[in-house]
Amino acid sequence: MKFADIILPIYSPKLYTYEIPNEIKDKITLGQRVIVEVRKKLYTGIIEKIHNIKPEFEIKPIKDVLDDEPFIEELHLKFWHWIANYYMCTIGEVYTAALPPSLRLESKQNIKLVNENIQGIILTKIEEEIVNLLKKKEKEISISSLSKKFGQKPTLQALKNLVVKRLIISSQEVINPYKPKLEKFIRLNPQINTQEKFEQVIKNLSRAKKQLEIILSYISLSKLNFTSKNIQEVKYQEILKKINSPSALKTLISKGIFEVYEKKVLRLEDKKISRTINPLTQEQKNALNQIKSLFKQKNVVLLYGITSSGKTEIYIHLIQEQIEQGKQVLYLLPEIAITSQILLRLQSVFGNQVGFYHSRLSDNERVEVWQRLNNWISDKKTYKVIIGVRSAIFLPFKNLGLIIIDEEHENTYKQYDPAPRYNARDAAIKLAQMFGAKVLLGTATPSIESYNNALKGKYGLVELTTRYTQVELPQIILANIREAKKKKKMHGIFHTITLENIKKSLELGKQVILFRNRRGFAPYLECQDCGWIPKCKNCDVSLTYHKDSEKLVCHYCGYTIDVAKRCKKCGSFRLQFISFGTERVEEDLKVFFPNAEIKRLDLDSTRKKFSHSNILELFEQKKIHILVGTQMVTKGLDFDNVNLVAILNADSLVNFPNFRSIERAFQLMVQVSGRAGRKDSRGLVIIQTSNPKHPIFNYVIENDYKGMYQWLIKERETFSYPPFTRIIKIIIKHKNSTLVDDFALMLATELRKFLAHRVLGPQYPPVKKIQNWYIKEIMIKLELSMRLSAIKQKIVEITNQLKQKDKFYKLHVYYDVDPL
Repeated sequence: MKFADIILPIYSPKLYTYEIPNEIKDKITLGQRVIVEVRKKLYTGIIEKIHNIKPEFEIKPIKDVLDDEPFIEELHLKFWHWIANYYMCTIGEVYTAALPPSLRLESKQNIKLVNENIQGIILTKIEEEIVNLLKKKEKEISISSLSKKFGQKPTLQALKNLVVKRLIISSQEVINPYKPKLEKFIRLNPQINTQEKFEQVIKNLSRAKKQLEIILSYISLSKLNFTSKNIQEVKYQEILKKINSPSALKTLISKGIFEVYEKKVLRLEDKKISRTINPLTQEQKNALNQIKSLFKQKNVVLLYGITSSGKTEIYIHLIQEQIEQGKQVLYLLPEIAITSQILLRLQSVFGNQVGFYHSRLSDNERVEVWQRLNNWISDKKTYKVIIGVRSAIFLPFKNLGLIIIDEEHENTYKQYDPAPRYNARDAAIKLAQMFGAKVLLGTATPSIESYNNALKGKYGLVELTTRYTQVELPQIILANIREAKKKKKMHGIFHTITLENIKKSLELGKQVILFRNRRGFAPYLECQDCGWIPKCKNCDVSLTYHKDSEKLVCHYCGYTIDVAKRCKKCGSFRLQFISFGTERVEEDLKVFFPNAEIKRLDLDSTRKKFSHSNILELFEQKKIHILVGTQMVTKGLDFDNVNLVAILNADSLVNFPNFRSIERAFQLMVQVSGRAGRKDSRGLVIIQTSNPKHPIFNYVIENDYKGMYQWLIKERETFSYPPFTRIIKIIIKHKNSTLVDDFALMLATELRKFLAHRVLGPQYPPVKKIQNWYIKEIMIKLELSMRLSAIKQKIVEITNQLKQKDKFYKLHVYYDVDPL
C-alpha cells in the first residue's frame, strides 16, 4: 500500500497524508494535482512525496487525479518551501498565492430538494422561500448563493431545520471555473475541392450579389488556392465585418457552400514582430559587456543607470541572447501601470514569444499563461519572455536563464496581505539561484541594501551616467510654499512658479505631469471651532473626501458616509476640507487651464481592467495635456513630450514615520523628475515644499545618490537598521484590544528571555485599528551573524505555546520578515 503527502491550500504548517488507491497507483507522480477531502470539503492538492509509511491515524483515499504529468516541477516545490520557511508562513498559504483559483479547484456545497410535499409541515418564511426556489430551479443551489440572498446566519439555520424536516439534502460538487474561449470560424465545404467545382458555385450564384461578395471576401482572407494546403483560417465575425450581411452568409451555409466550426482560441492575443533591435550607443555597449563579464563571476548584477539612460534597450539585447540559447526570461516590474508600455516595446521586437502576468488579468487569462508555460517543450506558442509583477515569480518556468528586476528599489515588490509576505525581488534572486540563472537589478535609485551589496562585492555593479540622447538631467527648482503664502504668491494649492511654467509648457505644445501621493479630494474634514474630524467606525483613521461621489470614504475598509453639513460634536457649520489629493489637483487645474485636457492616474481612476493602459496610451498620443497622479506616474514611464514635472507636496514624503522615509522620498522625487525632458530638450522639475532647507532636497537637485547613500548608511549603522541587521516584525490582531495588549506584553517578555535588547515593543502602529481589528507589533532586530532559521523556529514555538491558553486561542498572529 502506498501513501502520498499532499500540499493543500489551507492554513496549516503540515502536509496531509492520503492513501493512494490501487486503481490509480500507476498514474501517481510528484507534482500532480489530486482531489482529496478535508472536513467534508473537497480540495485540489499537490503531491509532494510518495511513500510506504502508514500513519497511525485513520486516513482517507485520494479521490481523483487531475493531471497526467507533473503540474508543478520539484524545483518549484522547493521554492515554495523556501518562501514558507523564510517568510514564516505555511506552505498552504504559498500554494494559495502561487496558483490562480481555477487551477486549485474546491468543492461547493449545494442543497437539493428531496421532498416537495410540504403539506402539514410548519415552515418559517425563509424556509418556505428556499423550498420554492428549489422547486423553480429543479436543480441544486449552492449554499453561498442562498447566503447572499438571505444572509449567512439565517440561511444556515433554515437549512439545518430543512434537513431535520427531511426536505433537503446537501452534496459536494467540484466545479472547474475555467472555460476555454471558443470562436466561430468558417470554411469552404471540403467537397468543393477543385477549381472546376468552385467555378460552378460562382456561376450558380451569379445573380446573388451579396453571396458572391462574401465568397470573394473569403478568398481574399483565406488566400484560397486549390493547389496549396496553406489556407488561412477565417473567423466568422471577420467575414461579417467585411460584408455586413448575416442573412446572405446564413444562406451560403444552408446551401452547403460554407461550413461553420468552433475552435479554442487564446484570450491573450499573439503579437507580430514590427521592428528589429535598436543598436546601442557606445556607453550602452560598454555597460552590456560589463554585465556579461560580471555574470561570469556573480549571480546578481546591479545596473545603476540614471533616468532615461537607455536601460531597457540593454535588457532587450540580453533577452535576445537568452532566447537564442533556448532559455526563458522573467522581466519583473513593480506596477501594473507600466506593464503595458514595456510590453508593447518587447512585443514589437519578440512578438508572440512575450507574455504578461498580473492581477488585472481575468482568472481564465492567468490559467492560459500557465498552460502555455507548462507546454514549454511541445508547444511552439509557449512564452519565452514573461513580463509581470511580483506574483509572476510563481509561474511554472522550465528553463529560466535570466531574471530582470526593473526599478528594483520599489516597495511594491513587497507583498503585505495576505501571506506569504514576500519580497519578490529577494525571492526572485533565490529562484534564479535554484535554476542556475542570472539576475539583473536595474534602477536609477538603488535601494540602500542592493547598493550596499554591490559595494561589498556580493553583487556586480555597472553604472550608466549619461542619458540615452545626451540630454541633460532636468533642472530642479524648489518652490517655498511657506514663504509664498506670506507674500501671497500661492493660488490655492499651486505656487505662482508652478502655474507660470505649466502655462509655458502648454503654449509650447508640451505635456505636464503633476505628482501628489494622495488620492481623493481632501484627506479629511475638520471643524474649525472644536477640531472634530469624521473618522471611520471600523478603523482608526480619518475619512477622505471624494468629490466625484460626494462621500467621505475610508481607504482601509471602504466604509462610506455622506459629507456632514455641521459638526457632530459642537454643532458648528464651520467645517473645512484640510489639505488636498489628486481629485482636488485635477479640479483646480481645470479652473486655471480650461482648454487643457486633464486626466488622473490613481487607484480611483484605474479600477476598470484596461483603464491604466488607456490613460497612458492617450497621454502618449498627446491627447492628454496634463497628467495628475499618485506613485503610478513615478515608475518607469517614458514619454518624449513631457518637459515639466511638479511635485506638489514633497513634505508628506519626507515626514513619514519610517526608517526608510528619506530613502523613499529621494527615490520618488528622482524617479518622477526623470519623466521630464527625455528626448530633445532639458526638462524642468518644480518641488513645492515648506522646508526647502531639508538636506534631502540638495541630494535630489544634484542627483547625488551616492551622497544620500553615505548620509543614510551612517544613520542605519548607528541605529542598527538594515543592511546591518535583519528585522522580523510580529503582528498581533484581535477585536478585543485587552486581549491584544495582554498577549503582546507576554510574548515580548518571553522573547526577551533569549533575545534580550533585540526585542522592541510591543507598540501600536500608526493605524492601530483596521476593520475593527486592534493591532499591536513587536519588532526584533537581529545581527547578520545570528542563525536566522533557528531564531525563527524558536519565535514560532514561543508564540504557539502562548496561544494554547484558552483566551488567546483565537488571536491572529503573523510575521513580516524584512518589512519595508
